[in-house]
Amino acid sequence: MSTVTKATVKLPRVDLIETDGEPLESDWHRAAIALLIEIVSWLFRERSDYHVGGNMFIYYSEEQARTRKYRGPDFFYVDGVKRLPQRPYWVVWREGGRYPDVIIELLSKKTEKTDRTTKKTLYERTFRTHEYFCYDPRTQKLEGWRLGAGGRYLAIQPNEKGWLWSEKLGLWLGTWKGSYLVVETVWLRYYDQAGRLIRTEAEDYKQQLEALKSRTPDSQTKAKRRNHRQP
Repeated sequence: MSTVTKATVKLPRVDLIETDGEPLESDWHRAAIALLIEIVSWLFRERSDYHVGGNMFIYYSEEQARTRKYRGPDFFYVDGVKRLPQRPYWVVWREGGRYPDVIIELLSKKTEKTDRTTKKTLYERTFRTHEYFCYDPRTQKLEGWRLGAGGRYLAIQPNEKGWLWSEKLGLWLGTWKGSYLVVETVWLRYYDQAGRLIRTEAEDYKQQLEALKSRTPDSQTKAKRRNHRQP
């Protein structure tokens, strides 16, 4: 039996593009993707062994690349790979055959059917993505699936708050009402194992500043205290 070496493996030689020119479904979708990526990047800022991306193509075969059957998850996370350099797209055969470990799709009227059928089957049977989540901002419904022992997706059961646990991220996924990019609405966010909201960099600094202010009286308060002590 002959052995196929790495040097003899024929890799796809096709032009890979970064975008198909199709805009995101809404401003909310654009901001929600940015929020999910920003939080993971800030939370894992000391790590260099993962990649997080969103709204970018994943190329996984020569046929798919040649026929332009683009697949670009709204959010995806790959564990155990080099964080840098930044990629314009994710090319499986250039990344040691690594596929996403977690994928999140943000549904819309236009994409809902594909996200629940065609993409779900692709992520389950071709990508073998460990966890797949779908969130519908219109209904605020969150669903998730995890690969079972039989190699098929099994529904992830929510907790009492409707959150879903991601084994790969080590975080809860759940809804949060608040302001992001000066837009007050309901967003998809992460929570730690104890149920505490995972903050963005800006939220982290804001909390630190507020904590500092609460421990340090301002000059006026100090002056009042000095006057109060004088006979």
